[in-house]
Amino acid sequence: MRSTGSDNDPLLSISQIARRSGVAASALRFYESRGLIESKRHEASHRYFPRSTLRRVAFIVFAQRIGYSLDEIGVQLASIPTHFLATDGDWQRLSGEWKQRVAERILELQRLYIELDHCIGCGCLSLKHCKMTNPGDRAGKNGPGPRRWLGDPPPTQDLP
Repeated sequence: MRSTGSDNDPLLSISQIARRSGVAASALRFYESRGLIESKRHEASHRYFPRSTLRRVAFIVFAQRIGYSLDEIGVQLASIPTHFLATDGDWQRLSGEWKQRVAERILELQRLYIELDHCIGCGCLSLKHCKMTNPGDRAGKNGPGPRRWLGDPPPTQDLP
């Protein structure tokens, strides 16, 4: 650790941040280029990050896992400047915004779990040759993509 950071937030090298966070140094440099994290340059342009960067990186990793884009993450992190130690209240406020996204993902995964056995034959991929439940690609008439997964009802069979 370098001592040029504050006592509450000492500076760590990029390799220390990478090792501790489990995120590659190249990804850290990319996050920095997007303004998600911030380093200080010292000695031959080596990057040093405040230790609090570890929390920002963890936030980025978990936000991506629940489906946020880096642009969305940038908007969320913009409310917490990179040059000071964020409070627990700051993180609680940001993570509170995730609850709806997590709830939506849980419902989506539950639907997937229930439908896994039927997924291939149900017409959800608008298969043109599925004679069992999607003859003539009736599901595809509603538009592109996985129609059943998008919430369309199963295509009805024509009565003779």
